[in-house]
Amino acid sequence: MRFLLDVEQRALADSLDAMLTAADTPSAVRDWSRGDPERGRALWSRIGRAGVFALAVPEEYEGLGVRPVEVAVAFIELGRHAVPGPLVETVTAAVLLAGTGHAKQLLPGLATGETMTTLAYEDGLALDGDASALRLSLSAEGLRLSPGAGPVRPSLDPARRLTPLLPGGERLAPPAEGPPDALLWARLATAAQALGVGLTLLDRTVAYVGQRTQFGVPIGSFQAVKHRLADARIALEFARPLVLGAALTMDPADVAAAKVRACEAAYATARTALHLHGAIGYTAEYDLSLWLTKARALHSAWGSPRECRADVLDARAR
Repeated sequence: MRFLLDVEQRALADSLDAMLTAADTPSAVRDWSRGDPERGRALWSRIGRAGVFALAVPEEYEGLGVRPVEVAVAFIELGRHAVPGPLVETVTAAVLLAGTGHAKQLLPGLATGETMTTLAYEDGLALDGDASALRLSLSAEGLRLSPGAGPVRPSLDPARRLTPLLPGGERLAPPAEGPPDALLWARLATAAQALGVGLTLLDRTVAYVGQRTQFGVPIGSFQAVKHRLADARIALEFARPLVLGAALTMDPADVAAAKVRACEAAYATARTALHLHGAIGYTAEYDLSLWLTKARALHSAWGSPRECRADVLDARAR
């Protein structure tokens, strides 16, 4: 049995990579961090027209059908380019809304990227609630439509603008029995995004150590540097099949394990990238910082490694 992406899945990844490379995403990220969403919204619209959000929307609501493997493939590319906005939350909201009586009204705009959507889980902070047109809150009371968002809170990643959602609002769905689908899909998308972040950090670091010289030679020729980069490569490549395998099974334990491995691989790669770049790696004006801060923020988003490991152990003990 061969576990490889098919032709259409590779074409999806290649087309997103080409589109995002031409879009100058670092500039969009910096504007987004400053509260100027114009470039980010334009980028969001292009991603929506490319069908990324439609991959989580059933066909009867103008989507492409619920296709978790393709969602993972797309989010790897979104992570590679550090695309800002509530990407994970929009895909997760699509899955939640499909089971409600409001699906016909809300999902078509979400599928096309017209409706930017965020989601707060268990009364936590929502990502980019100030920029989102649709704000959802999922708690023990069920799924609710929030009437608005509070002020932006500080975040490890300046491009992740965290906001509390205002209480109240219409209830769209009653409480779910068992672990919610929101956690499953959010963790899968976060794992894929983190994997993409790690891959870019590695690629940029490899290019940098090939150019920076000490003692008249590139530092990439030093054995210690090679070992650090090899360790990062192995960690990321071991995470990739876990992420894609979890997308195939959509088993909660598999998804939790994939999130642990992908987020820890990305975080370890970020530490290696920062170390090998030296002082310039700490500079906010240097584009590497856009991926460094995102790797750290995704590490604990939608479940810390401790929480995900506990979920894996609980599932295996049943």
